[in-house]
This record gives sequence, C-alpha cells and structure tokens, in this order.
Amino acid sequence: MQVVSVFFLVGVVFVPVGVVSLLAAQDVVEIIDRYDHACVPPNMTDNKLAYIKNDTISKECTRILTVTKEMKQPIYVYYQLDNFYQNHRRYVKSRNDAQLRDYKKSNTTTSCDPERFTADGKPIVPCGLIAWSLFNDTYSFTRGKENLTVNKKDISWKSDREHKFAKNVYPSNFQNGALIGGKKLNSSIPLSEQEDLIVWMRTAALPTFRKLYGRIYVDLKANDTITVRLSNNYNTYSFGGKKKLVLSTATWLGGKNDFLGFAYLIVGGLCIFLAFAFTLLYLIKPRKLGDHNYLSWNRHPAGR
Repeated sequence: MQVVSVFFLVGVVFVPVGVVSLLAAQDVVEIIDRYDHACVPPNMTDNKLAYIKNDTISKECTRILTVTKEMKQPIYVYYQLDNFYQNHRRYVKSRNDAQLRDYKKSNTTTSCDPERFTADGKPIVPCGLIAWSLFNDTYSFTRGKENLTVNKKDISWKSDREHKFAKNVYPSNFQNGALIGGKKLNSSIPLSEQEDLIVWMRTAALPTFRKLYGRIYVDLKANDTITVRLSNNYNTYSFGGKKKLVLSTATWLGGKNDFLGFAYLIVGGLCIFLAFAFTLLYLIKPRKLGDHNYLSWNRHPAGR
C-alpha cells in the first residue's frame, strides 16, 4: 500500500500544478508574424536567394499587426528562426571564449575556423561562425502616430555580461571580409555592452528558437493596430529557414508554454490511475504479507 500512497500523493500534487500552469499559459498574449516570404518583392518570389544577396534592392518592409487581446507591459519582442541548427557541432565549436572575456587574449583565434583572420592576416574579434552569423534584421514599431520605443537594455543574461564578455575587449576586423554573415558591430563599444551579440552567442538547442530583441514598456489595447517597419536583411533563404516576429507578454511562469502544464497533468493523472488500479487489485485479490507460498522455491513447476 506504500506504493499506492506514493502514486496518489504524486498525482494529487501534480494535477493542481498542471492546471495552474495551463491557466498561467492561457493568460499569455502572443502575436506571431512570419515575414520572410511576405517581404520579398513579387517579381522575385521565385528567386529569393538572388533578392537577399542583391545589395541594390531595398530590404525595407512594412507589416501591420492587430492586437487581439489587451497586452500589459512589458511586452517582449522576439525574433524566431526555424530550421536553423545552432547546435551543429562545427558551428558550436567555432568560437573562442578566452578571446571574449580576456583582453590579453583578444588576438587568440584558436578553434574559430573558418572565421579566424581577415584576408591580410589580421585576427578577427569576435572570431568564429557564431559571431559571424549574428542576426541583423531590425524592427521599429508605431501605433498611430506614437512611436513605440524598443528597450534593448538587459536583454542578455547578467552572468554573461559580467563573466563571459569583457569590458575592455572591442570588436576588431569584424565582418570586413568579402562574405558578410550578418550584423556588423560598433568597434567603439566593448563586447560586454553588445547585448545582441551576447544573446545570439548563447546557442539554441533546437532548430526552432526565439531570441529576445527588446522590450516595449507600453500597454497595448485590444484592436490596436501596430505598424512594423523592418529591415529584411538576414539570409534564411539559402537553407530554407523561416523568420518570425513575436510580440508576447509574460506571467509569473514566463512566456507561453502549454507543454509544462500538459506534462504535469499527464504524469499526475497517470499516477492517480495507477493508484486506483493497484488499490482495486489489492481489494479483489489481496496478497497476504509474509506468505511463503509466493517464494519461487515453494512453487511447484507446472505439470508435476
């Protein structure tokens, strides 16, 4: 009966937690807009790769978003990428953490292949494929005639800013090659203050991921119309990726996450079911404690 008690106790705890988690997730309001295909000129929809590589074609794009439900500040602005494998072994290894956190080793580019040096042999800071592929789409928001400021301060982990990226290491020779991977960095700002870079270099475990772009400290009302002016610079067309802009609120549990609630409910429900099943089995066919007949050497083989 101890096993039954444990199952029942786990179920009684997990089911309410699952219900509360699901209710919290339902309070999160999200607006998701995929724009990578919509921002391609109509005459180039069949050759998107040529569009994104042609610098003479404007990458500016305007999107209109409608707020479906009231959104309380802060409103989190994310960019979401699909089919982007930041967890690929060669990609993850293409960085040098010592270079990022120690100015004395800022010329160190070990393990940063193929983005170690410029064509004339100068070391790249920050080096490696992760930094080189930094996301470079930009967003600005207006509601009517009101500009909605995106606050980009403290979007990265404090521990990363203080311990992984130095205050006296500055970008150098970055994105100066013939092939530009993504966003350029201001060489007069230390790496510890380049928060877009810090967020990007905390690599994602799954091929679909979101990264924080900034926060909007304004309440949005239902049926508000938000105009988004964006620069569609980042090349996801060469690998069949997708780009999405996400506006989201948050609760005490964080962003929208139905999986956690369902996981608690399923495990809790299963434990309660097993508790009742074992109890029913015990009532129908009880087993006497200390009954030696259940020992294997006391059982008679079949047919004898």
